[in-house]
Parts: sequence; C-alpha cells; structure tokens
Amino acid sequence: MEELTQTTAAFPRARPRRLRASAAVRAMVRETRLSPDQLVLPLFAVPGQGVQEPIAAMPGQFHLSPDRLADTAARVHAAGVPAVLLFGVPEEKDEAASGAHDPSGIAQRAIAAVKDRVPEMVVITDVCLCAYTDHGHCGLVVDGRVHNDLSLEVLARTAVSHADAGADVVAPSDMMDGRVGAIRAALDAEGHEDVAIMSYAAKYASAFYGPFREAAHSAPGFGDRRGYQMDPANAREALREVRLDIAEGADMVMVKPAAAYLDVITRVRAITDLPVAAYHVSGEYAAIAAAVERGWLDEREAALEVLTAIHRAGADILITYFAEPAARWLQEGAR
Repeated sequence: MEELTQTTAAFPRARPRRLRASAAVRAMVRETRLSPDQLVLPLFAVPGQGVQEPIAAMPGQFHLSPDRLADTAARVHAAGVPAVLLFGVPEEKDEAASGAHDPSGIAQRAIAAVKDRVPEMVVITDVCLCAYTDHGHCGLVVDGRVHNDLSLEVLARTAVSHADAGADVVAPSDMMDGRVGAIRAALDAEGHEDVAIMSYAAKYASAFYGPFREAAHSAPGFGDRRGYQMDPANAREALREVRLDIAEGADMVMVKPAAAYLDVITRVRAITDLPVAAYHVSGEYAAIAAAVERGWLDEREAALEVLTAIHRAGADILITYFAEPAARWLQEGAR
C-alpha cells in the first residue's frame, strides 16, 4: 500500500511524456546522436573500366571498376561520408593468394584511384585472403587445414601492399591468431608507422554473411570457417580476442556482425578506450532492403533505428551499406 501511495503521489508531477511532446524537445534531450562522421561505406572493386554491375543479393550495391569506384567515393564524400572500406574481387585466384599482395592487384588499383580522385577520403582496406584463394578460405591451406602461422606472412605482405598503394587504415578480417602483431611489425619495417590497424577483433561465424560472399565471390570451397571465426554463442571469448589484438598493436577494434551482437559491442566498449567499430553486415542490410522492396518497412526509419541502436550499444564507427543515404538523412535532420 505504501508503494502504491508513493507512485500515486508522484503523478501527475512525474510525466515522462512532457519530454516527448515536441520534435524540438525530443531532439534536445536525445541521448544518442548519429553523425555522418561515424559512417563507413563498404565498396567492391572489380577489374575493368566503366563497370557498375548490380549485386543481386544486395539491392543498391554494385561491383565497381576502379574508375567507377572512385566516382562513387567522390559522390559519397560530398554527401558527408568520410571513409570507405574496400574489398577486392579479382578475376584470378590461386592456392597462395598471390593476387592479395600484387602491387597491381585490384584492391591496390582501387586504393590508388580513390586517393587520386578524393585525397581527403579515408581509405580502409579489408586484409584477408578468402577472395584471392582458389579454395575460398581466409588463410593458406595445408593438408586440408587452414594453417595459421604460414598465413601471417601473406597477410602482412598484403597489408604492406595496401599501405604502399595509399591506404590510411588496414583492417585484417581473417581471424588468424597473431595477425595484428605480424601486420604491425611489417608496416613499421616498411615505413608505414602512420598507417592504422582496424582489427576485426570479434568476427563471428555468422549466417548473415551470405550476400557478401556472393558479392566477393569468396564462399569456401570446402568445409566452413567455424575453425577460425568465433562461435555466435560466445561473448566472453570476444573480450579475450579484443584484448589480444590491442596488446598486438590494434588502433581500433571491430565487432562483426553488429545488429545481432549489440551485447558484445557493449561489453567491448566497457573494456577499452580505443575506438570501437561495428559492421552492419550484408545479411542485416539485405533483410531491411528486401522488406523495403516489399513495402513492409520504411527504409529511412528502419535503417536509422538500427544504426542508432548500434551506436547506442557503444560503437563509435558504423560500417554500413546504408552510409550514403544515412548521411543524407542525418543532414536533413533525423526525427
């Protein structure tokens, strides 16, 4: 009875709705604020000239030749997006992933094209071998097994080649143990001590990567990636991975996927002062895009709500295929 009396006495003086009564007041008391400065747009580079081919599983996304990719980078930078994350999609693959560190490879040409066209654009590059190996795994395969330590040298060479081409940030996504330390040592040895490492520190073996694997032509030819990517059931393990990557020299850490792993983002945010990135991945994007196409969701409302949730969970940097429209919506004024 005492509790009921106290609650009744508080009303009507306590009316939380007063702070929701107008758009101006809602904006003034908003706790989580998105900014275009937080956004990173992933882009897929393919060989050729004048190529812009739709990716069927990812409505609104394209395979782009370096020239068209540079055009896209210029357009999204003008819209307020400060950074792109580049993935190379080569024509030829081999068991040694030799195309990954080829100075004239597709990723390296795309990096150079963007930096030539938009020097102020922050270019982040995915450092992995899956798109370059004929077996589709993220490291070198020996006797049917992904060999961690032999893969490190190739990953480090790939990161250096990206830095040589003009990358500002390299982002190893392979989930090999020790790769951040190997890359940091290689970058420093080659005079790239100013190139930052954004580590895919907590990358899960997720069902939400399907559209990306179609886009990057990187599905494994045998088995799966559960032997090196994280078990979706684990969260404490993510914190160990993050701590290890920080100790090896990571400048930023990433959680991937994002929307299905908000609890992990929050836990990672609690243990580090480093910038935390989160990747709103292809399947998470495609689910919204498909619902929008069917008229089931409003694209702006759904995308901004999800991105706000990711930021609210603790992510500073939002890697998302919605980056360009989100930057425009935010400049127009989010409701």
